[in-house]
Amino acid sequence: MGGRSAERSISFLTGKAIFASLKRQGFTAVAIDAARPLPEALKKNKIDFAYLALHGTGGEDGCVQGLLEWLRIPYTGSGVFASAAAMDKKASKRLFDAAKLPTAPWYALDQPDGMGSRLGYPVVVKPASQGSAVGVSIVKKANDWPAALKNAFRYDGTAIVERLLRGPEITIGILGRRALPIIEILPQHHRPFYDFHAKYAPGGSRHILPARISAAQARRATELAQAACQILGIRAVARVDFIVDRRRGPCLLEVNTIPGMTKTSLLPEAARAAGIDFDTLVLKIAEYSVVA
Repeated sequence: MGGRSAERSISFLTGKAIFASLKRQGFTAVAIDAARPLPEALKKNKIDFAYLALHGTGGEDGCVQGLLEWLRIPYTGSGVFASAAAMDKKASKRLFDAAKLPTAPWYALDQPDGMGSRLGYPVVVKPASQGSAVGVSIVKKANDWPAALKNAFRYDGTAIVERLLRGPEITIGILGRRALPIIEILPQHHRPFYDFHAKYAPGGSRHILPARISAAQARRATELAQAACQILGIRAVARVDFIVDRRRGPCLLEVNTIPGMTKTSLLPEAARAAGIDFDTLVLKIAEYSVVA
């Protein structure tokens, strides 16, 4: 848990919740801050199974997964390729486009473009490889374009520009191959979208379960969530985010391979709605990680 990403503080919250669950269930567990020299810490503590609670770069992007593969230590969640592809929005969007899975019109920038958005306005500008809405901006007019690019490039060498979709935001947790109940997300306090504050501050967002979408839209979103996970090679657990666009229906935003497990996190809430308590969820993620 922890690590060095912009999501370090949230990673600690997830890690502490999982650690407490493992201890509560009688497992011998050690909490390790991944900001420390990790190979030494793993060897010193004689780790024979790693439960990953790392959010963001270094944790969700295949780096720690590659290290654990090299050290022959089994771990929770997806492997190197799936983690890297899901974290890199440029890569995942190319895969979604190739499979004809609906997502917002988009393009990537490897350096700031002073000419303005090629998609017109409004658009969403985001770093290619960050989570928790870090570095994300909604650009409604040309004057806001330079600041949005500066914000995105603070966190990554590539920025993604997407046409802003209109409609409710929903998320679908995947546990093993099972889709959990769909949650609709409503940011509160006049937040323009589901940003870092809305995700993690108490009362920052309102979660509606079941989501207020039609049965046909729910079926379509579930099919797309499972298809996206299959294309990326996701293992054990994921959370797939969508906008249910007014014209196009459910459109993929991204796939999260290490979903949050904090008090305000969506995956545990969806699991509870499916009759799975937090301790059982923690065990199921580990079980599905090692059983093909």
